Amino acid sequence: MATSRILGPDGQPIKTPDLAEPQTARLAHLQRELQSHPTRGLTPSRLAKILDAAENGDLVAQFELFEDMEEKDGHIAAEMGKRRRACVLDWNVVPPEGADAAEKKAAEQLGELLTEIPDFEDMVFDLTDAIGKGYACLELEWHRVEGLWVPKTITHRPQSWFTLNRGYRQELRLRTNTVSASEAGPVQGDPLTPFGWITHVHKAKSGYLERSALFRQLVWTYLFKNYSVGDLAEFLEIYGIPVRIGKYPASASEKEKATLLRALAAVGHNAAGIIPDGMLIEFENAATGDPDAFMAMIDWCEKNQSKVILGGTLTSGADGKSSTNALGNVHNEVRKDLRDGDVRQANTTLTRDLVFAVASLNGLVPGGLRRVPQFRLNAQEREDLGTYSTALPALVNMGVRPPVAWVHERLGIPVAQGNEPVLMPAGSTAPAPTATAAATAAPPVPTGTAVPGMLPPPQQMQPQLAANLAPAVSTWLDQVRELVMRAQSLADIRDGLDALLPDMTLDQYAAAMAVALRTAEMAGRYEVMQEAAGAASGGGA
Repeated sequence: MATSRILGPDGQPIKTPDLAEPQTARLAHLQRELQSHPTRGLTPSRLAKILDAAENGDLVAQFELFEDMEEKDGHIAAEMGKRRRACVLDWNVVPPEGADAAEKKAAEQLGELLTEIPDFEDMVFDLTDAIGKGYACLELEWHRVEGLWVPKTITHRPQSWFTLNRGYRQELRLRTNTVSASEAGPVQGDPLTPFGWITHVHKAKSGYLERSALFRQLVWTYLFKNYSVGDLAEFLEIYGIPVRIGKYPASASEKEKATLLRALAAVGHNAAGIIPDGMLIEFENAATGDPDAFMAMIDWCEKNQSKVILGGTLTSGADGKSSTNALGNVHNEVRKDLRDGDVRQANTTLTRDLVFAVASLNGLVPGGLRRVPQFRLNAQEREDLGTYSTALPALVNMGVRPPVAWVHERLGIPVAQGNEPVLMPAGSTAPAPTATAAATAAPPVPTGTAVPGMLPPPQQMQPQLAANLAPAVSTWLDQVRELVMRAQSLADIRDGLDALLPDMTLDQYAAAMAVALRTAEMAGRYEVMQEAAGAASGGGA
């Protein structure tokens, strides 16, 4: 089988045919396999056997049990849905720490390639199936688009398709009939092909993989709740409907007795019926009973399930007694902590199994896994604009210097790209679109006297000079700036630029001369304004 020079996560060359065909395509028995339903007739002893079998590497029954629990218990399904959908967020690919220009460009390209994956948000949701069941395996099928390797499909595979082996309890393998030799003895199943799977292991608790599933903490409350629901249904059947008693005379025939029995049934279902003359139907009062005990058990089970899944109960239901807004906010903060933990684990998996795979196949990560761009689900919540608009100016005036990028990130305000239109303060105008236009634009004509404390125009022009001059004379920026600030006359500027002329292009010379003339003009205007202000002050004295 042909191999490539592309190395997989294990450092070994990958086999190129494995990219074109999913690994499970050769395992038809898994595709045709019908799942059983362990919850049918589930008892404590049977449940214990299922859990013990999982600890011995047989995961089939345990994960079929988990599927039934999520399907049949509406409370578990609702709470798990809340937790899983909280992880479906906006995302991006960021370069590694201290990235150079090539790594930043690679991160941008990877982000563009990942956007081509169909139903990407659904894939993230499938990945979160590991929260309840311990792990989730999504199979990758690749194809080439314009010469680049891109996932064609990412398909969730049932957890029951995989197995664990004694001595390899942290290694997931496809459940097959093959046995491979190892130092620790025979190993069942086929290893997962590199770049063929996204394998997300979610740790609800520390320990072996088969015992880290969140649903293992819910199985007993599920069983107890099922018993209580069944007992409640039987209670309502016995005590919820009045008992109907039919009386017949001693001389009644079997035919008459049967007629009376049919009449009793008809009265119960149709509220109407007929009986022979001389017979009697009496309605007895329903026997006394209290269903509160069953409801208390059901309520306890559901609260326990909410605590396990969401970390509290006040984000899923309120009893109107102990529930308060403050307690609800506290429980919601706990829920956010769980969300942040889920997102952190998902980011690690998607970086390792998806971003690294796409980057390696397309030559976008020469530094290997250590320098691969990072996948990020953006769980950062936006800050209140009103609070920040009041606090930030005060902090800046006190000397705090927050980066502009940090402010944009916290407030969720994107940075304008290129010549994209932006909102401006009332009465202000947008900056010139190009450096040449900014350098040659006529300045506003000042009126009145100079404002005390204002920097001289040459100093005001220095930042604009640096920004506008860089595209045209980047090599000569320092020399031109020094020349303009040192010159005493226009002739000095002209002679200084002539000295630089042999190494400058005509366009560079024109741009530099335009900026220099503008700076000299502004300096002259400032001197005139200063003289006028001094004369006015002297006259008044």
